[in-house]
Amino acid sequence: MAGPSSAMAEIMAMAPVVPVVVLEDLDSAVPMAEALVSGGLPVIEVTLRTAVGLDAIRKMSDAVPGAVVGAGTVNRPELLVDSLEAGAKFIVSPGATPSLVYAARSAAVPYLPGAATASEMLALLEEGISHQKFFPAEASGGAPALKSFASPLPEVKFCPTGGIDAKRAADYLALPNVICVGGSWVTPSKLVKAGDWSAIEALARNAAKLGKG
Repeated sequence: MAGPSSAMAEIMAMAPVVPVVVLEDLDSAVPMAEALVSGGLPVIEVTLRTAVGLDAIRKMSDAVPGAVVGAGTVNRPELLVDSLEAGAKFIVSPGATPSLVYAARSAAVPYLPGAATASEMLALLEEGISHQKFFPAEASGGAPALKSFASPLPEVKFCPTGGIDAKRAADYLALPNVICVGGSWVTPSKLVKAGDWSAIEALARNAAKLGKG
C-alpha cells in the first residue's frame, strides 16, 4: 500500500488542520468549501453522518477548485465504494476492520483509519498503514497519551481527531508524531446555519497558522 500511504502523507501535510464537516444542508456545501479553501485549509473531511454527506462530497469536488475532499465516518466497505463514486480523494474511518483495510487497498485509495491503542496501531502497521487517525483523541488521553507513542512507535504519524479545539490543537501539533489535527471548531454549526462564510474563512485562516513554526 506504498502508493496510497504516500499519498495520504502528502494530503495530511497540506495544512495543519483538517476541518471535520457535518453537513445538514446541501446548499451549504459549496460556499463552505470555498471559505475553507480561501482560508488556507484545502483538505476537508465530510462525514457521512448525515443524509447529504455523499452529495456534499460530490458538489464540493466538482465546484471548488483546490479542495481535496475526503469522506469521514466510513465504517463499512460499501460506504467506501460509494464515497469514491462521489469523488472522495481520501477515506477516513473511526477504526479499522480487515474488510475496510482490504477495500481501501483494493481501491488503492489514500486511507486514514482510526486507532487509539498500541495494539491497534501495530495491527495497522502490519498492514503497511503508517499514517493513522488517533481517535477519539481527547477521550483517549489527549496529547500526553499520543506523545507516549512517539518513542515505541516512531514510524507512525498521526492526525488526532475528537474533542480538539484551537487551543488544544497547538499542543498536538507540537508533537513529533503529529502531522495535522482534525476538528470541527472551524465550521461551527451556528455559523453554518447563518451562512456566515466570511467568519468561517477567518476561522480557517487562523487555523492554517497553527502549523509548527
